[in-house]
Amino acid sequence: MHTFFIADDELAIRNGLKCIIDWNAMDFTCVGEAGNGEDALRGILSLKPDLVLLDIKMPKLSGLDVVHALRAQDFRGKVIILSGYSDFKYAQDAIKNGVNFYLTKPIDEDELTAAIEKIEELLTLDADKTDDLERLKTKARNVLLHDLVTGSASPGDIRIEDFSLNADVYQIVTYENFSVERGDITYSFAELLKVTNQGSHFFEHFEEDHKDVILLKGSSALERFQSFLDHYENTPPQKDSPLDSLFIAYGRPVHDLININESYLDAVTLLGRRFFCIQGQHTLGYEELPHVEAINQELCNDKLNEFCGLLVNYLQTFNRKKVAETLYQLEEYLYQVRNDINEVRLFLSDLYLQIKEKMNHIYNTMAIPFPTNSTALDFINKKYYLYEILLFFSEQFEMIMNAIGNSSRDSVLDDILYYIDHNYKTNIKLETIAPLFGYNSAYLGKIFNKTVGESFNSYVDHMRIERSKELLLENRLKVYEIAEQVGYKNVDYFHKKFKKYVGISPAEFRKQTDTEPLQ
Repeated sequence: MHTFFIADDELAIRNGLKCIIDWNAMDFTCVGEAGNGEDALRGILSLKPDLVLLDIKMPKLSGLDVVHALRAQDFRGKVIILSGYSDFKYAQDAIKNGVNFYLTKPIDEDELTAAIEKIEELLTLDADKTDDLERLKTKARNVLLHDLVTGSASPGDIRIEDFSLNADVYQIVTYENFSVERGDITYSFAELLKVTNQGSHFFEHFEEDHKDVILLKGSSALERFQSFLDHYENTPPQKDSPLDSLFIAYGRPVHDLININESYLDAVTLLGRRFFCIQGQHTLGYEELPHVEAINQELCNDKLNEFCGLLVNYLQTFNRKKVAETLYQLEEYLYQVRNDINEVRLFLSDLYLQIKEKMNHIYNTMAIPFPTNSTALDFINKKYYLYEILLFFSEQFEMIMNAIGNSSRDSVLDDILYYIDHNYKTNIKLETIAPLFGYNSAYLGKIFNKTVGESFNSYVDHMRIERSKELLLENRLKVYEIAEQVGYKNVDYFHKKFKKYVGISPAEFRKQTDTEPLQ
């Protein structure tokens, strides 16, 4: 809908002009009127109508004087002069000042209608040209902003005055949904900063590499942003508030537009570190960068095996304190690696699956209620934050300890015997398991000997020999295979131990049975 303004010193004429044709049908609506030239000038400059109908003879300022003043202040609207004079000089002066039509009174309805129809065509054409120009300017601005943040712009390419980019300081802010369950972001950055950003005065908003990016311009914009961050620090966001829906990363301030890519790289780097944020954290700033830049470790299988071994041992010894400490050490280690977050997720997936496999192997007679591999891996891959995955680990480890625990055991020594019963096949040593239970190995050895009635090593040997006797009677495996299965890497050492505790060799023991031994 286009707008028009009427200026005539006669009220009857003003009312008549509003009624002489069907303005609504011609897509026009009246936004104001005036009875003298000064009021007309003020009203037109304030309301900026698309069309002005001006009486040439009015008090205080004539219609032509008003047109002169309007054009001097870059008024671009269309003008129709209404005159009781048909003098050519008036018409010539009007045309020189950009008047579109010069109509003489009394106004002819058909003549006015034809003039309005022509002006509507001109306004539509102007709008199309303006839209085309704005599209070109927007495209050029986006290209320039892309070149700036990627560091591909050179000083000679930038005419900041053409794009309203001049400022004393700049800063890049990038943001995304805080939660994956959220829909599209419904808050504008202007709303968050509580500013009127008309004409992109405070900031530019654009998309770069599928990220929402804000270029803050000027000290005032940076101060408002800092105030916004301070408010968040002092008052954590309420559920469903604007900040509660966002995660924000921001780079360092720079004083030259050509250096804005430094601020952008800061913000992008920090956004990539979002995975390591603590629970409820909504912002990451360039102040964190010194810690990130010092990171130089790489994920490795040795560390994976180390964490797996520790956690499997602590789970079997029901040492919840050590489990928690190891998860904290895991978190610290992962924070110090420079690998891609997807690689970190893969490391955690492998760790979980290895622990699951080992626990199922050790406690193969128990039905530990693990989730399916696909369920666990899907959870790990979809979580935004490391703390969520570690909390899942902690819950899983508690489930494991409850599943393998024996409610009849009421002392640490019972836990140690339970651990030996399930791990005698490994290279188990008192010096290795004592710390798992929080004991000095020498002290634990004395307690063990006094309570059980034999030494730790003797007890383990007895466990191994008893199991080897069962396997010998099954007659499925060769002697050296049985030796390996019960924890003896050297078959000769197995023979020596077996004869010590049984009195005869493994082969002789097997011959005493009714089954035919393996050759």
